Amino acid sequence: MTAALPLLSATDAFGALDGVDALVLLVAPGEDAPELLPGSGAGADLAAGFGLDLAGTLARLEVTGAAGQAVSLPLPVIADDDRWAQFPPLLLFAGVGDGSAVDARRAGAAIARAARPGQVVAIADLAGLTDPAATALVEGLVLASYRHPFRGAGPGPTGPADQFRLVGVDPDALAGGLCSAEATVVARRWAATPSNVKNPQWFAEQAVDAVEALGRRSGGSAATTRVRVHDEQWIREHGLGGLAAVGNGSATPPRLVVVEYTPAGAEPGRIVLVGKGITYDTGGISIKPRAAMVPMKTDMAGAAAVLAAVLGAAEAGVATSVVGVLPMAENAFSGGSYRPGDIVTIADGTTVEIGNTDAEGRMVLADGMAWARAHYEPEAMIDVATLTGAASLGLGKEHGALYATADRLAHGLESAGEQTGEALWRMPLVDDYAAALTSPVADLSHISRDRHVGGGSITAALFLRHFAGDVPWAHLDIAGPGRAARTTGILTEGATGFGARTLLRFLRDY
Repeated sequence: MTAALPLLSATDAFGALDGVDALVLLVAPGEDAPELLPGSGAGADLAAGFGLDLAGTLARLEVTGAAGQAVSLPLPVIADDDRWAQFPPLLLFAGVGDGSAVDARRAGAAIARAARPGQVVAIADLAGLTDPAATALVEGLVLASYRHPFRGAGPGPTGPADQFRLVGVDPDALAGGLCSAEATVVARRWAATPSNVKNPQWFAEQAVDAVEALGRRSGGSAATTRVRVHDEQWIREHGLGGLAAVGNGSATPPRLVVVEYTPAGAEPGRIVLVGKGITYDTGGISIKPRAAMVPMKTDMAGAAAVLAAVLGAAEAGVATSVVGVLPMAENAFSGGSYRPGDIVTIADGTTVEIGNTDAEGRMVLADGMAWARAHYEPEAMIDVATLTGAASLGLGKEHGALYATADRLAHGLESAGEQTGEALWRMPLVDDYAAALTSPVADLSHISRDRHVGGGSITAALFLRHFAGDVPWAHLDIAGPGRAARTTGILTEGATGFGARTLLRFLRDY
């Protein structure tokens, strides 16, 4: 597991809880009153050993069992009474609601936020949850324990508990939760890295290092994972004009990063994932206001989610081959910046009239999609991007916008989003709006030329649809949920890693 995450371990027996600082008991609402989940017998041991009136205690503490509720109860220390020695000094009652994955994930987050730095926390009664719910609880623990990397001289914000011991959890459920949460965590870290550190070459190096580390852990597995990094010269020679144009204004040139995972005996490149990789976005010549630039270090959140999902698929050994295509660039302001009115040629030969250099994400995605379609001839293609403010205006900050040309893809992604708690809402590809993208001087305009149409997220999706060709395609616009305005639940303010778990779940189920 990545350093700085809490250590999670599974144990079959409740035991004496040596060295444990807090014991978590899971509580469900019940028909008439809240009740502890059946499982390890920790609650029964408390009741029998000390004559503790659990029902009365839950009522007095106003414990309801609602998902996300966490109520603590210090246990007294009684001298010369050995009965107390087997229990830690603190109980924590955590509500699991209806026991679904959604509610269990909230419970895990509440437990992590209630735990104190340096504590060892044991969670009892996990045998009373279904395996999907136990997996989700593990995700909640890890994701709510996460802190963005701190770059100051001091210790930084306090971290999570040192250790969580999970009593009665199925090992596969634990491993699945860790793998899924890890995908989100690494995506968050990459997106949260400041842009004076992060540029296209830096991200390419992160991909290379991650694949090499995966190879060391796999120990000679028959599956193969490899990474290739293409520089600016290769990009120009292979006609990726959109990526070259966007990156031309920056002192740090663009890169195309390609990560392939191929299970033993599988055809390579069945699924292609394309992630928007803008390591910083000034808006270019169509420059952004200052306030709008502040969060733009996270404008490569799509690429981070894609890379994390491909690595997670390799770690989990999914049966489907997948390729992550990551067009990386910095959209900077300089004498070399591309301009409104320029005509740019994409990898498939499509010419595009530029209307706004701040709509750069669709340009690099168009190149990534067109190149990947020709190179791999995939069964399906999915792109992920913090693409339009219009998507978050329509759906808020908790839903990603989903567009798809194939119902199988749409349903698969919707199901994966439901399982992982990353909500997606399917949006229409309104063919009548496509006329707004016509240009008198090029094959396409990359933004709508008709102010009466509106639907900025839809027209952006229609633009991208062109570059999928006949390949079944889906587009995830994560501009809203890709960033969090505050720390709450499983989220930490800033980069959320949204999409990584959904993509990984989709690949597992495909």
